[in-house]
Amino acid sequence: MFYQLFELNHAMMAPWRAAADAMRLAYANPLNPLSQTPFGRAAAASLEVFERTTRRYGKPEFGISETTADGNPVGVRQKIVWRQPFCNLVHFERALPKSRPTDPKVLIVAPMSGHYATLLRGTVETLLPQSDIYITDWVDARMVPLTDGTFDLDDYIDYVIQMLHVLGPDTHVIAVCQPAVPVLAAVALMEADDDPLSPSTMTLMGGPIDTRINPTAVNQLAKEKPLSWFRDNVVMPVPFPQPGFMRPVYPGFLQLSGFMSMNLDRHLTATRDFFEHLVRNDGDAAEKHRDFYDEYMAVMDLTAEFYLQTVDVVFMRHALPKGEMMHRGRKVDTSAIRKVALLTVEGENDDISGLGQTEAAQTICTHIPDRMREHYMQPDVGHYGVFNGSRFRREIAPRILAFQRRHAREARPVRRVIKGGKSG
Repeated sequence: MFYQLFELNHAMMAPWRAAADAMRLAYANPLNPLSQTPFGRAAAASLEVFERTTRRYGKPEFGISETTADGNPVGVRQKIVWRQPFCNLVHFERALPKSRPTDPKVLIVAPMSGHYATLLRGTVETLLPQSDIYITDWVDARMVPLTDGTFDLDDYIDYVIQMLHVLGPDTHVIAVCQPAVPVLAAVALMEADDDPLSPSTMTLMGGPIDTRINPTAVNQLAKEKPLSWFRDNVVMPVPFPQPGFMRPVYPGFLQLSGFMSMNLDRHLTATRDFFEHLVRNDGDAAEKHRDFYDEYMAVMDLTAEFYLQTVDVVFMRHALPKGEMMHRGRKVDTSAIRKVALLTVEGENDDISGLGQTEAAQTICTHIPDRMREHYMQPDVGHYGVFNGSRFRREIAPRILAFQRRHAREARPVRRVIKGGKSG
């Protein structure tokens, strides 16, 4: 019922948002004498803040149409190369000369935790000049009809394995935040099967491998509440007329509310500063605010079964680091990983995945040779800075690229691969 009320409230606000936007344009119009006065600028700023605060933010675009290669500009085309009900695999296809040597093939597994894959736009832009990039573009659960079935953590792991099969040998996988656990589990299963299409390297960034270490506010909530509390209080059916009508989900707006409440003072300060930038006609600063919050406020629903299983397995039972995680009745054995090089990356001030939680992968992957493993802690960055921003571009990304090139292996003869992910 709460989700329906949220939708109703959003619909009721639509005329007010339209009126506010129209009045903002009138006050900001240079032909209006008031637009050049403090009153006019303050009125336009207030109306824009109101409209942005009450709007629904749609899925952003990656907007990457060009990159560089060897210092020269090249065009980029986005192409879906693999499609499932809950995920599309997007390839950033660069218009490179055929004579140019190939770059490392990289699968970026974006977090399925409320935000869209476009949150990693900066990650893609930074790696694209030297990498052949593929990324998981997760689908908003409220847009998936019930007839397309369910999606849980086991399905997530299956998707990762299938995508690695589609991409073929000598692929490098990067898991950003939430997917660190399912990606590590998928690689462990592939290695246990001696799968020739297991990745060459695995980079885990700011992920909750072992949330018993330096627990954050997110981790504490899972410890304080039973699983039934999450099922009863945050799982809701998708309202009509969405395509996923009646699908049980964890709504994105609830997750966004939780994230914002963790740093409410920071968001309130940012909103106040945005208002002041608009009044002062500081266009660059105001545009940076718009760009960030257009991305941050765009959220998607998660299937209830995936959300609840993740809370239970990752945050309550800590099944992976304790060696108790199961995938379709089969134990996930991280000690089976022997041929995949492991890089873990953490941020010193990460308030989502505490310091040491990702590095725990180094401890439980006991049979990876020392020469094939590396851990890096980036000083002075929080969770977002692990995969985006100036320090990521200057200090983290070069380490990832160097690690991948150092541990790339030549394509080995492989068994016949059936499109969709099954090897035979």
